Amino acid sequence: MNSFKPSDYQEAAAYLKSKIPFQPEVFIILGSGLGFLADELEEAIAIPYGEIPHFKVSTAPGHKGRLVAGKLSGKYVLAMQGRIHLYEGNTPESTAFPVRVASLLGAKSAIITAATGGVNTNYSVGDLTLLSDHINFTHTSPMVGFDVSDFDVRFFDMSSTYDKSYRALAKTVGSEKGIALHEGVYFYMPGPQYETPAEIRAIRTLGGDVVGMSVVHEAVMARRCDMRILGVALVTNMAAGILDQPLSEQEVLDEGQKAAKKFSELIRAFVEKM
Repeated sequence: MNSFKPSDYQEAAAYLKSKIPFQPEVFIILGSGLGFLADELEEAIAIPYGEIPHFKVSTAPGHKGRLVAGKLSGKYVLAMQGRIHLYEGNTPESTAFPVRVASLLGAKSAIITAATGGVNTNYSVGDLTLLSDHINFTHTSPMVGFDVSDFDVRFFDMSSTYDKSYRALAKTVGSEKGIALHEGVYFYMPGPQYETPAEIRAIRTLGGDVVGMSVVHEAVMARRCDMRILGVALVTNMAAGILDQPLSEQEVLDEGQKAAKKFSELIRAFVEKM
């Protein structure tokens, strides 16, 4: 059952409106090791999650846990510098709560990013992948228990979750910048432990190209709010069993740092042209 009332979303949005003197056009969720982009915003206003009504506080390594509003490539954006995860003990609706609030603030588009494990053996560490679809192996949804009288529709379409025209634009931008981009399917596992080699073989068989512990609940809420989505995954490690080495959270953060320049160039150029 959903633990949030409509008034909870409205209260959070009202608080943020009192702090942010503009309406954001784009909502950006920055995954592990990718939060540096929020530090590049102009006219930046940073608000810790703990100060926002009903927001959960991020506890994952490399997640500063604050919303940063400002300008990026000439557009007003709202960026999550660190996200809320299911494995932190949160509910699906808590992980997606910021998306609904961003929609209430006026954001019509979402750029959802993540650090991921590479399942597709044609991928390499440091590669960027545009998400074309996802598979949800948490078998949960942030929409369970919502009051349909407030949200209007209980059953909504997810056949084009990640916007095709946004992917085409990102590919154009990538080509112009000399940034190679894959296109693939995100496989959502609950974590916090990394997957076993057997699980990775199963994920590959089921059609997953990258695997991670986030993205999907946020994307579901974004679609319910009629937001257009660009999904971007950075391969920070090859998934279990592909290479003969253990996985670690430090590797994830290190690879995010290494990919900073091309990731920033891609997102900046995309936002400018969208």
